[in-house]
Amino acid sequence: MDTPTPLSRLLTQRHRKDATVTLPLTPDWQQGRTAFGGLIAVYGVEAMRDVAGAEWPLRALQTNFIAPVAAGEVQVCVHLLREGRNVRQVQAQVTQAGQVAAVLVGVFGIGRETRLPTLDPRRPEVALDPDASIGRPYVPGLAPAFTQHVDFRWAEGAPPFSGTDTWHSRIHLRLHDAQGVDAELLAVMLADAAPTPALSRFHGPTPASSVSWSLELQSHALPDAATASTGWWRVDKDTHAGAGGYVSESTHLWSPDGRLAALGSQVVAVFG
Repeated sequence: MDTPTPLSRLLTQRHRKDATVTLPLTPDWQQGRTAFGGLIAVYGVEAMRDVAGAEWPLRALQTNFIAPVAAGEVQVCVHLLREGRNVRQVQAQVTQAGQVAAVLVGVFGIGRETRLPTLDPRRPEVALDPDASIGRPYVPGLAPAFTQHVDFRWAEGAPPFSGTDTWHSRIHLRLHDAQGVDAELLAVMLADAAPTPALSRFHGPTPASSVSWSLELQSHALPDAATASTGWWRVDKDTHAGAGGYVSESTHLWSPDGRLAALGSQVVAVFG
């Protein structure tokens, strides 16, 4: 089996020409017939930062996954929609072989003076810490390829295809090799890494795919680089509604030091 390619190596191999950034995509980052959506989102954000500037933190990200992305190269074409004194809005279009695969809009903004008090939620307790939680070894051919890069440990809920009557999950997780990846990009990736809790209700393999995804980052709560790369993050996912093969769910991403790092909402197609 080929050696997995760390995220940092993929990012250092990107190259830019004008407003287009080209990045490699290796098979170990696939999720079924397409690439892991969190990686596509990271590529979009990194390209936005390359072209439009990286000095302002990412506040919000909207992503529509349009077509499958195969291993190979992808191009991200960036367009600055508008920049004001405090907020910059940027669009990124991910293409492969001339086909649009994803469209992202990122909102970057600097802090501003306010009379509002800081609202800084803290991570609620769960029954099991990472050492006591249930982990799942990566099994080639059964688990999505990208999961070999992430250590998942279930604190509440159940892994996919366990036939469990649940609509929520609480998962400790971290990237195996996160050196050289900043906390902002790690937050984007890890917020999309956990599977929908709906898959826990099935007794056997059942495909699922994100259709749209919205993420709001709390830049003031992101940890320093050392904590981000080595500590345990936690993803809390709750499925709120579903019918006709689609489910709607929310995500809370908690940083290793227990602060709310991101809020997400997602529509997921479940093919079963």
